Amino acid sequence: MIFEASEYAARVAAARERLRREDLAALLVFAQESHYYLFGYDGGGYVFFQCAVLTADEGPTTLLCRRPDVAQARDTSTIEDVRVWLNAEDADPARSLRAILEEKGLAGARVGIETDNYGLTGASYRMVERALGGWCELVDASDVVRALRLVKSPAEIALIRKAGELADAAVEAIVEAARPGVLDSTLTAACLRAMLEGGGDMPPAGPLVNSGRRAIYGRGVGGPRRLDASDQVMVELAGTFHRYNCCIERVIVVGEPSAEQRAMYDVVRRTTDAVLAAFVPGEPLGRVDAVHRRLLDEAGYASERYAACGYSLGATYRPSWMDVPPMIYEGNPLVMRPGMVFFPHVMLGDKRSGLAMGLGNTVLLTDSGAESLTRLPLDLIAV
Repeated sequence: MIFEASEYAARVAAARERLRREDLAALLVFAQESHYYLFGYDGGGYVFFQCAVLTADEGPTTLLCRRPDVAQARDTSTIEDVRVWLNAEDADPARSLRAILEEKGLAGARVGIETDNYGLTGASYRMVERALGGWCELVDASDVVRALRLVKSPAEIALIRKAGELADAAVEAIVEAARPGVLDSTLTAACLRAMLEGGGDMPPAGPLVNSGRRAIYGRGVGGPRRLDASDQVMVELAGTFHRYNCCIERVIVVGEPSAEQRAMYDVVRRTTDAVLAAFVPGEPLGRVDAVHRRLLDEAGYASERYAACGYSLGATYRPSWMDVPPMIYEGNPLVMRPGMVFFPHVMLGDKRSGLAMGLGNTVLLTDSGAESLTRLPLDLIAV
């Protein structure tokens, strides 16, 4: 297991304290990120029906999963009570879940459920409602564990720092591989090789390596493209170590940067510097995006900027490295605290010119401000 037993015990104790404070007798844990944080359980069974029952008292936690996940659950987690539901035409794992809750004396109780995650599909939630509706009171408690996960422990921060080293190595590998005539998929392969050979994991998404006009897209796109003699490559990726992510964003210009590209870079760099300086403990998170909006709008990019300029990071599973909420948007009242980790990025995809420019570093909130966890400079990269 990645952390000391005492750290997992403290996390579970904190979650139980929150349940008692919110008058909840138990929590139905569906988010794989919560399984990993609370118990160390590292698996992929969340893509099916999988639930851990954490009670507010000191009773044992019970995990309900499929047969292929049993050994992994026992080897990687602190959970000792593992139950199995079997695939069948009439399979209804929610009935098995209700039987577990009956054993724990939870009939008629207020029971929290994590609904805002990739581990609970709409179909699975309907099964839970059918099985538990009227039998107990279901309360959305998606923020119980998520709020605990926002402030990272020293042991977690050490893992994110290693992920930052992998992110730097990935960008350096892309720069080394970028040249006219090369497929942009070759750049993707280069960055993945750098991360995996460096001891990292496969990232939970991407990486995004978009060239040509695709560089203005905010998402990846299928099919490779060959780089031209004069080109651009938008790179946004996560270095991942023991599931913890550290993101970085850069644009690589192939050939001599044009005057327009240099002007875009100057705007993005100036905005990025101001955004990084806006991370101040004790202040609301929304102030960061307020700076982002003001500077890009003043520069004439109001219609080209995004409505948010980043998000929280932590340990996540597919399909996303974004550990949200929270997002960094204007008006977000979340108070920034030391130990929080965010990925702010300033990304311009100008549909008018087809040019792109972006910069982003993962930051750790400290007692006095924010520390960048990637070391590559914010300079314009040209190859």
